Amino acid sequence: MNNDELEYMELDNEESETKEVDSKGKKKKPKKKRTILQEIIINSIYLLVVFLLALCMVKFVGQRTVVNGSSMNPTLEDGDNLIVDKLTYTFSDPKRFDIIVFPYKYKKGEYYIKRIIGLPGETVRIDYDGTIYINGNVLEEHYGKEVIENPGDAVNGITLGKDEYFVLGDNRNNSSDSRIQYDVGNIKRKDIIGKAWLRIYPFDKFGIVKHK
Repeated sequence: MNNDELEYMELDNEESETKEVDSKGKKKKPKKKRTILQEIIINSIYLLVVFLLALCMVKFVGQRTVVNGSSMNPTLEDGDNLIVDKLTYTFSDPKRFDIIVFPYKYKKGEYYIKRIIGLPGETVRIDYDGTIYINGNVLEEHYGKEVIENPGDAVNGITLGKDEYFVLGDNRNNSSDSRIQYDVGNIKRKDIIGKAWLRIYPFDKFGIVKHK
């Protein structure tokens, strides 16, 4: 073996040694591998955090709901998947024409989705021509699929309490709503879960739900 080969081998050895030291010339400590138990603990903590965040989202921010029936046609269709905004009404009151979700008081686990027509303290009346009056004044609105045929109890006027809302389905002649006081009746503020915010299915109708 000649001197050139020996020098080459010594340089190689020097280079291989530099890979084991840091910028200060100190040898690097080999990285410790996680044990199976550590991996399980880390993954469990991660899943717990994700679960808690999802729970907070559903409880305080928004949740998914599915439209069942045709009472909100043509605005919403049977089978539409929506995200309900539960946060907005924490900071502000519901407004006229908002589309809201609330529980049906006579059947646990069943929820209705309707449009707000009357606000707290107002008197809502519907005549036999299907015209809606708020405190004696005609309400200008265009959400009804057709002219109301049955004004229900609203024909004599319904005065709302300080925390009550009068709601109608957009499919006015195929909707159970505040016109029938012994059934749906007026909706109390505390019972409103939230407002329809985002349609996520069907995909070709994906987008923000328009309230006005």
